[in-house]
Amino acid sequence: MAGAQYSPWSLENKIHEGAEAVVFKGEWLGNPAVLKLRKPKGYRHPHLDKRLTKSRMAVEARALSRLQKRSFPSPSLLHIDNQDSLIIISEIDGSTLFEVMTSGQLKDGMLHRVGETIRRMHELGVSHGDLTSHNIMVDEQGVVSLIDFGLAKISPELENLGQDLQVLNECLTASHSDYPGSIEEVVSGYSSLRNNASEISDPTEVIRRFDEIRNRVRYLG
Repeated sequence: MAGAQYSPWSLENKIHEGAEAVVFKGEWLGNPAVLKLRKPKGYRHPHLDKRLTKSRMAVEARALSRLQKRSFPSPSLLHIDNQDSLIIISEIDGSTLFEVMTSGQLKDGMLHRVGETIRRMHELGVSHGDLTSHNIMVDEQGVVSLIDFGLAKISPELENLGQDLQVLNECLTASHSDYPGSIEEVVSGYSSLRNNASEISDPTEVIRRFDEIRNRVRYLG
């Protein structure tokens, strides 16, 4: 781990390793926190890789800051280090939606709240980019939070918003087939939340674009 100040995040505390980053659990200034270390891409020129990594980190930081200012249920940005390609964020309590669904603990109304939460994020001008059941958290009170904004976009286009729903649809279909109709419940929650002051597209437009993407994928498949 680069830098002595990051020593609490040892390899023993690694909780996830994905295509984009390695994630460690630890503490920052005495509080539970998570460190995300972006992995270099060996197939890219080092200078290009560094520039793209810095750009992605900047967007992720801006997305988290924007959501944090509006009290959206997501991690708070605590620290960013462009030199070592890492960020530190607050830890979110609870279990992933993946764990909840695979353990048979999904409660009535939970997927509806997931849809409402996604809509709130969109209304704040952020698309997630990797909205799987692994990146949705649910705590003991049933509060839904979203994590891992490494592929987020600020001021997203309608296609990005519809794609968020499609990514979740594909995840629910592939990993949670024991829950038929899950995406319909998510969409119901999404469409129920309407903020007339929002500058983001009406939920009906987003759902229409989601249906277009879903049908496109079916046709190509």
